[in-house]
Amino acid sequence: MILKDLTLTINLSTYAPIKMTSFIKKNELKNNWLLINAENAVVGRLAAYISKVIRGKNKSQYTPHMDHGDFVIVTNIEKIKFTGKKFSKKIYFRHTGYPGGIKSTTPSALIVKKPEYILKMAVKRMLPHGPLAKKQLSNLKIYKGNKHPHEAQNPELIDFGKIHQKNKISIN
Repeated sequence: MILKDLTLTINLSTYAPIKMTSFIKKNELKNNWLLINAENAVVGRLAAYISKVIRGKNKSQYTPHMDHGDFVIVTNIEKIKFTGKKFSKKIYFRHTGYPGGIKSTTPSALIVKKPEYILKMAVKRMLPHGPLAKKQLSNLKIYKGNKHPHEAQNPELIDFGKIHQKNKISIN
């Protein structure tokens, strides 16, 4: 069997140049501050919006491995709403770590003690799990009432009810 030396020549001028994906650098990061009034806002819709914003997915330069999301301040958390009968029927579970240590509570009992916990856990469970998610969750600030200590950052007010008609529950 006779093998001939085959040489392959490629004309590189006919191929387009390779475009590399550009990622945002740390010195190019710009974190904005957003203020959301949670009065009559639906918990799940608000949590979905917040998780998208604190991950940075609302920006054109989204990079999954970096924290370049915005800071979110949520006020009036004690006036947040659930749709349907979830306010009394939904059950939150946690475990103490001991045998038989499962504990449960409802949003109606939780809103009296720790109203911030409802939204914080909803947002936390919408983030990917790991160290980056813990860092991104620290960009969420939740407060009872209208007052918050972040006036110096000049947060941009987001009217969450006007984004979509289902985002707020109308009180009749």
